[in-house]
Amino acid sequence: MIEIKKYSHQSGHPEPRRVIRYTLFWCHHGSAEILIDENIFILKPNQAVTITSGQFHQLKTVEGELTALEFTLDFFSKSDSDIELIFHNGLFCHFGMNEMITVLHPEFFSETLNTIEKEILEQPYQYLISTHSLVELLLVEINRSKIANGDEIWKPDALFLKFLESVRKNFKNNYQVSHFADLLGTTEAKLNEVSKLHTSKTAQNVIYSLIISEAKRLLLYEKLSVKEIAYQLGFNDPFYFSNFFKKHTSRSPKDYQKAVKEI
Repeated sequence: MIEIKKYSHQSGHPEPRRVIRYTLFWCHHGSAEILIDENIFILKPNQAVTITSGQFHQLKTVEGELTALEFTLDFFSKSDSDIELIFHNGLFCHFGMNEMITVLHPEFFSETLNTIEKEILEQPYQYLISTHSLVELLLVEINRSKIANGDEIWKPDALFLKFLESVRKNFKNNYQVSHFADLLGTTEAKLNEVSKLHTSKTAQNVIYSLIISEAKRLLLYEKLSVKEIAYQLGFNDPFYFSNFFKKHTSRSPKDYQKAVKEI
């Protein structure tokens, strides 16, 4: 449910991997090179980067000290305010727009991570409650740092975030917006309203964006044919999937795959 890993002056993971957890990397000192989906990030001292559940990532090298905090949605999200905090200011975004964040109070950040590690290791009475509260403090500190660094405040709506999670879990089913509305106990009109508020897109176009993000990951990191990827994403016709992908990226699946792997 929640785990702390520490890395020091070493090579990282041998291959990109997909973890169905929310991951926060924090660089204490030195530097670390991390691949997230198709982008490389070089973390410097006092910087953090967040990775949403389902993204592929690879810790390539650590030239210093790095901490990784991983937790599941079930561990953290006990209420709507919890899920809103995870995505506040785009922290664990669903659209692959990861960013490095310079933390305003690095000593506090390091101390809080150390306390979480101690709680997990020793497991004192109600340690899951305490670690939940400590993760909240970390996320609040990141949000405050983003605001101090000049970012605008972006407050997500729990319904919109649940919609994103539901789409991500149901690619194979090719559900329509109306079906997601039924699953979430709301209306199609309300899903369109919150989607336009958060992304300026309709709910259907949000679904398309998530499908494209997932298609890119599968093309880059899974040993699947275009036909197999099409079926995984709910397309009965691989040719239709290829045309859909090209419409949204200006490249065919195979051309995208080739171009990114050559970088």
